[in-house]
Amino acid sequence: MSDADFFDQARRALSAWGVQKTPRLIKNRENVVFEAVGPEGQRTALRLHRPGYQSKMAIRSELWWSEALADGGMLVPRAIRTRAGDVLVELPERVASMVSWVDGSPMGEGGALLAMPEHRQEALHVALGRELARLHNLSDAATLPEAFERPVMDAEALLGDAPAWGRFWENPSLMADEVALLQKARHRLSDILSSATDFGLIHADALRENVMVDGDSVHLIDFDDGVFGYRLYELGVAMSQNWDQPNRDALGAALLDGYQQLRPLPTDAHALLQAFTVLRGLASCGWVIGRYPADHPATHDYAHRAVEMTRAWVV
Repeated sequence: MSDADFFDQARRALSAWGVQKTPRLIKNRENVVFEAVGPEGQRTALRLHRPGYQSKMAIRSELWWSEALADGGMLVPRAIRTRAGDVLVELPERVASMVSWVDGSPMGEGGALLAMPEHRQEALHVALGRELARLHNLSDAATLPEAFERPVMDAEALLGDAPAWGRFWENPSLMADEVALLQKARHRLSDILSSATDFGLIHADALRENVMVDGDSVHLIDFDDGVFGYRLYELGVAMSQNWDQPNRDALGAALLDGYQQLRPLPTDAHALLQAFTVLRGLASCGWVIGRYPADHPATHDYAHRAVEMTRAWVV
């Protein structure tokens, strides 16, 4: 679809909130996201949800969850209800939701080194660790609605014969010896997951673009990928973009330090963090399959990164 089509959908959706002002397109990836004016003149994000990704109940559950986190004191996007009192607007092609705007600037972007002094990077990772621990604590304390629905990212969904994000060992950029290496990592990770006990709701996408920095505080946005998953996988996701950072070990230590200020970690958390970071790299190697042609640079880049991370861990 063209941008003009998305703007047309956005305008139709905004009418449910009584808004006529034209929104500003800010992202067209998994979801199409606009900056929009809300019904009370406030700054908001209007999301046109990707068809076929999450069910309407799963999106409602995401919005309920983020609202519960906000009620618990976290600064996260909160659903803004339509004039009819609903959190979703059904369009012919997809559904739309509107959430409150979270101020700040993204911590960084994938594929680029963090553009700040190392002491600042480490301080923000301590803050991020604390924020993720708060999210897990509040999620565990919440009484979920009976109809609550989010995907489950367990060992089968990550490492089974049909992983949720794709059979990463079938990435067309992999050589035979690299496939064998990833399969070795797959079996080793399966053993690790068999003894991982901290499992529950996680954001699952705490990448730099979704970590908003406001002074010394960090806030999470984009809960669209939220799942029931391993809490250490959450931290592995946050570390996955730090692979090329010369101070990645210090960033990992800072993330764990912040986390365990609010929530306990296993005694071997440092070793497990590397394992779960590799696990995210493997998942991403599968994710790219089908989204890009076999000869696209992204297909190769994700495969190369997965192999590089795995070699450093398995050897």
